[in-house]
Amino acid sequence: MKVILMSDVKSLGKKGDVVDINDGYARNYILPKKLGVEANNKNMNDLKLQKAREAKIAKEQLEEAQAFAAEMEKDEVVLSIRAGEGGRTFGAVSSREIAQGYKEQCNKEIDKKKIVLPEPLRGFGVFEVNIKLHPKVTGKLKVKVIETKG
Repeated sequence: MKVILMSDVKSLGKKGDVVDINDGYARNYILPKKLGVEANNKNMNDLKLQKAREAKIAKEQLEEAQAFAAEMEKDEVVLSIRAGEGGRTFGAVSSREIAQGYKEQCNKEIDKKKIVLPEPLRGFGVFEVNIKLHPKVTGKLKVKVIETKG
């Protein structure tokens, strides 16, 4: 019996896969637990429409991320930290502070978890920080770290 999986089933397949399984396994386990539905013409057509809808949404999300990345490359965030003797810094600039500064200065939000910082910024100057907006899109944001007066 051919079955369309409605959720991931270990050793069978992922959600949306069409699998061929024994009739007894399908009738006694997969169908009653709503892990899958019979692969008739109506259900196959529904699956096809659902996959087309998901592909369209994924394409729109990718385009939005690319547009946001292009906008982000024009922006610059200026953050200040205290300096000690000899120009050494007290503390560092973290991804949370970068996200907060971007929201305040550019009126756009980014999730701090999407900011790729191997380690916090511990110096003065202009840094280029990568922002993971989408699995296929990484934007770059300029972060200028300046010394606080006083």
